[in-house]
Amino acid sequence: MIASSNDGPLLTAGLSVRYGAKAPVLCDVNLEILRGEVLGLVGQSGSGKSTLAMAILGLLDRKRAQADGVVEFEGCNLLKLSERELRSLRGRKVALVLQSPLSSLNPALKIRTQLKEAWRAHVSGPSTDCDAAIRAALESVSLPSSDEFLRKYPSQMSVGQAQRVLIAMAVMHRPALLVADEATSALDVITQSEILALFRELNRSTGMGILYISHDLASVAGICDRVAILHQGQIVELGTTTQVLTSPQHEYTQRLIAAMPKMPQQARKAAVV
Repeated sequence: MIASSNDGPLLTAGLSVRYGAKAPVLCDVNLEILRGEVLGLVGQSGSGKSTLAMAILGLLDRKRAQADGVVEFEGCNLLKLSERELRSLRGRKVALVLQSPLSSLNPALKIRTQLKEAWRAHVSGPSTDCDAAIRAALESVSLPSSDEFLRKYPSQMSVGQAQRVLIAMAVMHRPALLVADEATSALDVITQSEILALFRELNRSTGMGILYISHDLASVAGICDRVAILHQGQIVELGTTTQVLTSPQHEYTQRLIAAMPKMPQQARKAAVV
């Protein structure tokens, strides 16, 4: 789902990031995320994908990282906000889903407690409102909202269920932008497919923009409206998913596509039968 172009971009970024005197991790990266679209950001490990995600959320170590430029979201430069201002924004307007759900969730707290804390971070009100929001968030990601499930600890769930809990926490406040940083790479193929379908459904039903960060072109092809290719800290190619995957212009993009695993011909014939 992509909103009309006259709405203007949801987020506009033009930034460089370096650590100390080392070469920049990101070098003059220019990127727009349109309202209601799913934008894929693809690159190999070390290309700067997660650094870009952390810069958008204001989670870079300010003592070590130097971020120059602009990340404009809803009329303000996120790079200029104080930590207090960023905390009021994270989870409410811009949310993050990371790669490892069992590492992201607190193993000592029940799921109900963690969801309640996510709600209370931005909303004050009666417990009935909180309970209703928790149940609605769980149901939106196809998880049970029963007391039995809410009493569970993260270790008592599958990895796929834990990832859905993380997504429920991220979308609880209906953010305008969801940043999914390698959010499916730790999952098996079937669960990965289910999570990708969930992202797309959330995008269509809420109009939420999604920055889907991955090294996996196959998953990007299944969910993204546009794709940006990040190589050595720079965007080397950007276009619709069809354009980038069928007519890649940059040598690095061509190498990425050529490296995609292909099903052997005999296996394809057997699958058809």
